[in-house]
Amino acid sequence: MMIKVEAIVREEKFEDVKAALNEIEVNGITVSQVMGCGAQRGYKEIVRGSEIEIFMQPKIKFEIVVSSEEWEKKTIEAIQKAAYTGEVGDGKIFSYEIRSAMKIRTHETGYDALQSKEQIL
Repeated sequence: MMIKVEAIVREEKFEDVKAALNEIEVNGITVSQVMGCGAQRGYKEIVRGSEIEIFMQPKIKFEIVVSSEEWEKKTIEAIQKAAYTGEVGDGKIFSYEIRSAMKIRTHETGYDALQSKEQIL
């Protein structure tokens, strides 16, 4: 079974989450800058004398595909610990099953597509 873990976290937690994933030796991470809002619903700001509501907050989205439920648990725990501030807006973590995966260069599929068999210099 392959599982995709997606985490949307505060921008300032990027380095902490990246370090936590590196520490547990997760490889194959995709990171995107995204915008969104959750429970905090944005904030109000004064721009050129007018009050405006900013609903979308800048966030960082991590996407990781792991090879088992054990790795799913380790990955989620590492992200949760690293991204936690205790304040509204810490983010969310989602996980779901992946039906298939293929490494484009080698045509390897499934579990083999997730692993690195060679040292890249």
